[in-house]
Amino acid sequence: MSTHTVSFSELSKNSKRVAEVVERAQRVHVTRRDGEDLYLTTERHDRQREETADVTTRLFTALISSDEGARAVLLALPQVFPWVRHLSAVEVREFVVDLVNAVRDAAELDVHSNLHRVIVEWRATARILADPELTAQLTAPLPDGDHGEVPAP
Repeated sequence: MSTHTVSFSELSKNSKRVAEVVERAQRVHVTRRDGEDLYLTTERHDRQREETADVTTRLFTALISSDEGARAVLLALPQVFPWVRHLSAVEVREFVVDLVNAVRDAAELDVHSNLHRVIVEWRATARILADPELTAQLTAPLPDGDHGEVPAP
């Protein structure tokens, strides 16, 4: 789906025309030079997107609550996330639990950063496991000795 794009200055100079475009397109990308880009959308379109996320979350949650559904999700996972082939069976299950919890956070709490973080972190783990040299380097025992206190992040 192609999204119509306008500059922030065009929005400020021609807000009525841009509002008409939003009503037709339901979503407009607003570019800015001195800040993060924005999206303008209609209230109806935003409500529909929230409903889509809610239905998807409930469906996903219902699927994994039964053995057959969980198997279906596990079988479908490589099509959505091809890199899971580098994870062990235990890690794949942990990923699914993390994924479901993050999807719930997105739908129930409107917190989407957790979903992004879960995917990025598990993909990074798979990337490490896909490289035998890197895996060996990162899983090798540390040299003996006290390395001092680890500061809080």
